[in-house]
Amino acid sequence: MILPRYHIGPSTIMGAGQGLFLDEPLARGRIITAPDAIPGVHAFEDILARADAASLLPATVRWFEDRYTITPEWPDECYINHDFEPTGLWHLGFVFAAADLPAGTEITVDYRHLLAPGQSEDFRDTRSGAAIVGYTWGESLRASTRALAALLD
Repeated sequence: MILPRYHIGPSTIMGAGQGLFLDEPLARGRIITAPDAIPGVHAFEDILARADAASLLPATVRWFEDRYTITPEWPDECYINHDFEPTGLWHLGFVFAAADLPAGTEITVDYRHLLAPGQSEDFRDTRSGAAIVGYTWGESLRASTRALAALLD
């Protein structure tokens, strides 16, 4: 569920297609998205073993440890694009405002938190040109926990 008012529109990130934009300002540390209606989580190896794995991987997001959600119906949260300098912080399925965000801000997160360890996106980070490769669970949890604590100080 997306908490602030928002709209979907053309992304400011070259090649990204559509993006999710705030229609109201949001203070640093406030929740942008929160989990709801999660039908289930799956081990990554089980997803890879499926005959339709290639079509499911773009709709697969790490939730915790080695468990992933599959969302092929693409709810509006799926329009949050990647950036290594994101406007949102992904932490255990929530997205928090990474700074005071004015209305009109495109919401982005670092996809390394959402991918399987070592899994690479089919595209590169637009600003740096660097590969987007999934963190281990420990790396993701440590980084997002430290960043969230800093936001709330």
